[in-house]
Amino acid sequence: MKTQLKSIFSSILLLAGVAVTTTATQAADREFLNVSYDATREFYDEFNTSFGAYWKSRTGINVNFKQSHGGSGKQARSVVDGLKGDVVTLALANDIEEIVRSGQIKAGWQKEFPHNSAPYTSTVVMMVRKGNPKHIKDWNDLVKPGVEIITPNPKTGGLPRWVYLSAWGYAEKQPGGSKAKAQEFVGKMYKNVKVMDSAARASMTTFAERGIGDVLLTWENEALVTQKTLGKNKFDIIYPSMSILTEPSVAIVDRTVEKNGNKWLAKGYINYLYSPLGQEMAAKHYYRPRNAQALAKYSAQFPKIKTFTIDEVFGGWSNAQKTHFANGAIFDQIYNKR
Repeated sequence: MKTQLKSIFSSILLLAGVAVTTTATQAADREFLNVSYDATREFYDEFNTSFGAYWKSRTGINVNFKQSHGGSGKQARSVVDGLKGDVVTLALANDIEEIVRSGQIKAGWQKEFPHNSAPYTSTVVMMVRKGNPKHIKDWNDLVKPGVEIITPNPKTGGLPRWVYLSAWGYAEKQPGGSKAKAQEFVGKMYKNVKVMDSAARASMTTFAERGIGDVLLTWENEALVTQKTLGKNKFDIIYPSMSILTEPSVAIVDRTVEKNGNKWLAKGYINYLYSPLGQEMAAKHYYRPRNAQALAKYSAQFPKIKTFTIDEVFGGWSNAQKTHFANGAIFDQIYNKR
């Protein structure tokens, strides 16, 4: 096993362009910051420990890993405003594009790593209280009178934009569906939102710990973690008839790593996400891995669900952001009518 791990990690170092040698200079401690979204805390706690041990064993460098978490949109703006992240691991590609526009990440970042620099996927599910007292089975149940929804604010977080687009796509794909009917449907859904927190983890706290609301719209991984932590006797997870394929994205913050000398460390860090070990850790924390073997190993925890992509329904993130979430766009129009 030890030989296998060394071989895997040596390959990652070579992919990153790092010679597997140790020098006095390399032995110096380094600081490394991953700016991430709200729901990844536990995953990257374990990932950083694992990657740090292998990096030190192969290079002699002891890395002090730091994490920053919050709503994905707010995190992107923090980097734009001066937070010196070495890498960003955010909820959606458009948040990274905001950093690209600031000149801190080079254009073409999605081609730097496999799967458009999205090493794992997830989807949007519904968490309800045990026994599902409001009989919520699909998106159409969320617009019924008396249903109280908990979901974060699409203006500040990544998950809530996926939630909004998932509900819209469902409505548009129904028989006789149209953009006008989708807007009407989503408007009715947001009228039932009881609390709109700034990020996914805050909404989970509102629903699961404060006991507010009938249904929480959240990441699949957040729902599974909460069910495991707080008990299956408290919550049920509802998989709707269809949902959106969410693809959290990762990128190196080029301006930061070129100044602090962490370029190859950052490459190794992200490559490690794609390694068999990294993919298995992602699956362990309920993210759907890209690696077929890891996905097969953890298949029991990932029910099959019909999904659609943002490109398929919305023409990509750039178009979705402009049409739905920019100031004065459709979400603002919907919200102002609540």
